[in-house]
Amino acid sequence: MLWGSSHGALELRTEGGATHLRATFPYGVETELAEGRLEVVAPRAFAGRIEAGEDIHLLSGHDYNKPLASRAAGTLQLSDTDQALTIEATIDGSTSWARDFLAAHAAGLIRGLSPGFRVRSGGERIERRSKGLLRTVTAAALFEISAVTRPAYPAAQIEARSWDAAKDDNLSSFHPLNRWRL
Repeated sequence: MLWGSSHGALELRTEGGATHLRATFPYGVETELAEGRLEVVAPRAFAGRIEAGEDIHLLSGHDYNKPLASRAAGTLQLSDTDQALTIEATIDGSTSWARDFLAAHAAGLIRGLSPGFRVRSGGERIERRSKGLLRTVTAAALFEISAVTRPAYPAAQIEARSWDAAKDDNLSSFHPLNRWRL
């Protein structure tokens, strides 16, 4: 899978014993993943699985052994617009990894938002630019979104409020699963 994140924001608040998370992943933000390797996720690139109602997970650190919420469990809602993917979740703090996530976030250690996705066949455009390559992801299967300590995109930010690849002139020689793999 290819992981990435962008200028997203994550907000946690506690009400009546439940912890609610709200986060956004804005579309159309160009980010340098590595020197000469730029990427942008086009508006509604993740719409396929979201609109089909498929199960998508909220994870701690891209670890499927540390789920925080999911659509199938009814604890994760996704809203996909031309501007951003919005995530709303209810986190049950009864598991050790959820408590660890909440403590790490409270300590300021969780700093980014990162989606786990696979680019669909034909779901990207690659352009050569004077300083490298720009990949635009136009269609990708979103499987999960994670809160992470160090996102692939350095500009990714988290906000919390407390209430109670190698260079090659032949672009066709890149294998899609090896591009900018992080």
